Amino acid sequence: MSNGVHSWGDSPWTIDFQPAHRTIPAELPADVDIAIVGGGFTGLAAAAWLRRLAPEISVALLEAETIGAGASGRTGGMALAEAAAGDLPGLGDVLAGYSEILRTLRIDCDLDLSGAWEIGRAGGSADSPIAWTDSGNLRVVDDVAGGTVDPGKIVSGVARFAQDQGATIFENARVDEIAFENPLRLTVRGREIRADRVLIATNAMSLELSALVESTAPKLTLALATEPLSEKQIEAIGLGARKPFYTVDFPYLWGRMLRGNAAIFGCGLVEVDDWQGLYGLSVEKGKTKTLLDRLETRVRNLHPALREVAIACRWGGPILLTENWQPIFERHPLSERAIVLGGYCGHGVALSTYLGAWAAEALLGRRDLPQWNSAPAKAPATARSTVRSHLAGR
Repeated sequence: MSNGVHSWGDSPWTIDFQPAHRTIPAELPADVDIAIVGGGFTGLAAAAWLRRLAPEISVALLEAETIGAGASGRTGGMALAEAAAGDLPGLGDVLAGYSEILRTLRIDCDLDLSGAWEIGRAGGSADSPIAWTDSGNLRVVDDVAGGTVDPGKIVSGVARFAQDQGATIFENARVDEIAFENPLRLTVRGREIRADRVLIATNAMSLELSALVESTAPKLTLALATEPLSEKQIEAIGLGARKPFYTVDFPYLWGRMLRGNAAIFGCGLVEVDDWQGLYGLSVEKGKTKTLLDRLETRVRNLHPALREVAIACRWGGPILLTENWQPIFERHPLSERAIVLGGYCGHGVALSTYLGAWAAEALLGRRDLPQWNSAPAKAPATARSTVRSHLAGR
């Protein structure tokens, strides 16, 4: 049913990176020190950090589509301080680490960490700038650490840094199969790449490779962006401070302002039977369209100033939920030489880059993996040393 092409709509972000290498079998390396599977925030940060720390190490990043084509280029760009499960043991200061990584890599991404609003239908402050109607009266409950970034600039900038430092980035280079031997052997477009170490950072996709089929749930999360609002409208709806927001109760709603005065609102999860089902979803039809239509109605009913607002774009992006809402960051069950990292449960904007750099240090043997009791990846029932993606060869 799926050929690896999706119809998830267009996000408002621009990714303007061009890889130096074409993805043809003749240009793929036969051997590499470290292979990174996945070209989102996690994989790109790991590639950049690896080359910065160890320029003598060869690094190849293999992306099935184009960089940022998955969750990283379709997020709302809201940076939060913790994992979805809260402050995990040994996690550290995510936002401070995130800021330092972006400064070190010289990434200009409109980073603004002036805070985020938690909003809710009970316990709101008397002077709440937000006064919306949405299954109750939505008000600001708390001002917490967080902020916003431009995800397109993150993806583009980190990819450029990694490439400039000597990492090779290949787009349209789906990893069809990994043989967990020594060396690890990855099959891409019929060519074998031998790697000493591997980072699997495909998040909601290619779950056979990461051994996360049984322990995680891939879904499509939805968002829309309005046309630019007037300053009067922005003040009327209480977003003059331009802080992102998310509800602490249900029904869930999150959002933020963009630099051009458009507003983003998001909510909703589209269920699929397995990760391949994500490719069958379209913003133009079925349950995905129905949920986006409902989101439009909710937005227009939040406040009279939004009643006639025009919608500029609607889109979805893949998300991976874990059993305990903690990110998966561990050795692959079939090889100590492979690390699996993903499952941010909607909190991946800052966390994925932060942990991607951590993974780079772990791959170099300079840092241990965290010990926060994430559900261990399960080896395939066949216990074979070779794992094949269900989209292999398509």
